[in-house]
Amino acid sequence: MSFFSNFSSDHCPGTITGNPLNGLCEKVCIQAEKIFDAGIIQTRLENYPITLENPTPANPTYPLTFISARSLASEGTVTNLTVDQQTDGQCARVQCTITVPIEVVYLDATGAEGKATSEIVLNEDVLMYVPPASVMPFTVTAIASCVSPEGTFNASTGSFNISACLTLILKVAMQVELLVPSYGYCAIPPAQEYSQEVCSGFFELPLYPQGRSCCKKNN
Repeated sequence: MSFFSNFSSDHCPGTITGNPLNGLCEKVCIQAEKIFDAGIIQTRLENYPITLENPTPANPTYPLTFISARSLASEGTVTNLTVDQQTDGQCARVQCTITVPIEVVYLDATGAEGKATSEIVLNEDVLMYVPPASVMPFTVTAIASCVSPEGTFNASTGSFNISACLTLILKVAMQVELLVPSYGYCAIPPAQEYSQEVCSGFFELPLYPQGRSCCKKNN
């Protein structure tokens, strides 16, 4: 059993059926991250130069052959943040540098597979809503996902030039205490252990074949 297979209790997460007010028992204060604004940025990079760091195994034999590259983490690092409120008071100009760590997979000249780390650095300049001034500060964070299926080795620099598809989600967020309606604590059902029955299906077979017989009955 789990939340997905047990909806017998109003205190379990799941789809609400009937009157949503049925079962409400209290107002609770929870600490959560409130997202004031978010926007997605998708871009394709061509011939983007990356420098390899921390190769594993160390000291690969050059030249290298590119296999693939992808982001190492789900978040990028936001630096050089500048927020300028616009005259309309609704949006602000948000400028920042986003650094996305990536892992590069390659083959060296001996045919041995290796890995190394690198990074993609982008400068963004967008309009976003930011909350009015308050005691609690807001933050600008970036969710990042990157994949690169193509790359060429630059023998003169010992680096790669890659083509990459990059998706960023910029968020303006703040840690807050929210007052929300509650159905009470979750009722945690026992987890159902996975077991592979070796004889499953075999014991359910009939002793003898079933179906149409080759012998016809006389009318």
